[in-house]
Amino acid sequence: MASAMIDPFGRSITYLRVSVTDRCDLRCVYCMTEDMTFLPRPALLSLEELDRLCGAFIRLGVTRIRITGGEPLVRRGVATLFRSLGERLVAGPQGGLRELTVTTNGTQLARHAEALHQAGVRRVNVSLDTLDPKKFSAITRGGSLDRVLHAIFVARDAGLAVRINAVALRGVNEDELDALLAWCGGHRFDLCLIETMPMGDTGPMGETGADRTDLYLPLSLVRARLRRRWTLTGSGYSTGGPARYFDVAETGTRIGFITPMTHNFCEGCNRVRLTCTGQLFMCLGRDDSADFRSVLRAGADDAALEAAILAAIARKPKGHDFVIDRRRDAPAVARHMSVTGG
Repeated sequence: MASAMIDPFGRSITYLRVSVTDRCDLRCVYCMTEDMTFLPRPALLSLEELDRLCGAFIRLGVTRIRITGGEPLVRRGVATLFRSLGERLVAGPQGGLRELTVTTNGTQLARHAEALHQAGVRRVNVSLDTLDPKKFSAITRGGSLDRVLHAIFVARDAGLAVRINAVALRGVNEDELDALLAWCGGHRFDLCLIETMPMGDTGPMGETGADRTDLYLPLSLVRARLRRRWTLTGSGYSTGGPARYFDVAETGTRIGFITPMTHNFCEGCNRVRLTCTGQLFMCLGRDDSADFRSVLRAGADDAALEAAILAAIARKPKGHDFVIDRRRDAPAVARHMSVTGG
């Protein structure tokens, strides 16, 4: 079944990323400030409202849903949402939800891994920017590397395929990306490197005083460095997201690159993002959004809800406005990544 959601540029929208909370138990330097103020509970959609919205998107042609945050696994009762969405998973050529995944910082993953697998989740993305405990604590502003590593292996043992996500940070972890690729290969994990994005004021990084402009590292440079040791061959593999994958001959695993700055991926964008407050962002790098909290709470029936979704998709722009420029005093987008969903 083809998606009913075709944007003004002919792109079929089949991928929905859903933030279930803006809260997080870490304070990663590229994502948020150390003293974040989080949303009051009444501002958030209930899990039932999120589930209803997801159902509408599935009826209109979404085949992949990724649950994000903040840190999604800190949301109380979130397992009920996973179970409900898991019941919508289908196999075969018919339309419907084909994949349910989650992006997590790993702090709560160990206690949720088995339940996620039982709900139908088969892949998780875990944020891990370094294998150095002190550096990990600095990047996350207090996180425990041992806790996250333990959770990664618990998830693997529960039957979940693990992809490691690492944000490439100049002068912070750029000297260990090679070692991180080797570690992932040794444990049969795919690795995905991500360029830092100019979203929200994240403040300086610890004692160094570095800001996001200082931390930006183009992945074109990283890929060239990695090729000194590794044989990287372009791959047709895709998880439905923006990563461009390469096979790593020496390990038999893959490495992906998400490059919103050096090479944007807008021409093939198949995604929209639903926030925990019911705002639908048709583009991560733009401020235009559609308010579905008011639609839901005004008592809209399914037909009205689907019509509102289609109207929002009709406003999806051609591309984003991301730029990292020392001459700019403000980020390209004022909201933090944790508000939109990672």
